[in-house]
Amino acid sequence: MIGKLPENILEALLETIPLEFSVVDAKDQVLAWNRHTTRIFKRPEGVVGKNVKNCHPPKSLDKVEKILQEMKAGTRDKAEFWIDLPIGPDGSREKVLIQYFALRDANGTYLGCLEASQNIATIQTLQGEKKLLD
Repeated sequence: MIGKLPENILEALLETIPLEFSVVDAKDQVLAWNRHTTRIFKRPEGVVGKNVKNCHPPKSLDKVEKILQEMKAGTRDKAEFWIDLPIGPDGSREKVLIQYFALRDANGTYLGCLEASQNIATIQTLQGEKKLLD
């Protein structure tokens, strides 16, 4: 990153970006997440400091563990998938994009993982162009 952000601006930025994220360290411990009140995948605050296994349903846990193992081994830097969830008006199903990104230092050492999720239903409907201030 070029430049340095004051802590209050960094926190505002992390709460404002149009996606929710969770950060896990190299030992699979949950460090933090943003947008607590509006999250698609809500977690109890007690999960901070616990193993990431406590945040995923049993049916997907083996896949999450495989992704993390591959990131630690250096054979994977990113994983992405999308699912339809009943989060729209009246419980209608909407597309959620989920991405995992390996966090590495300048030497390539694995530091942890960023999990980012975003409801992309509105993005999927975009057509044509809308210019700035239109």
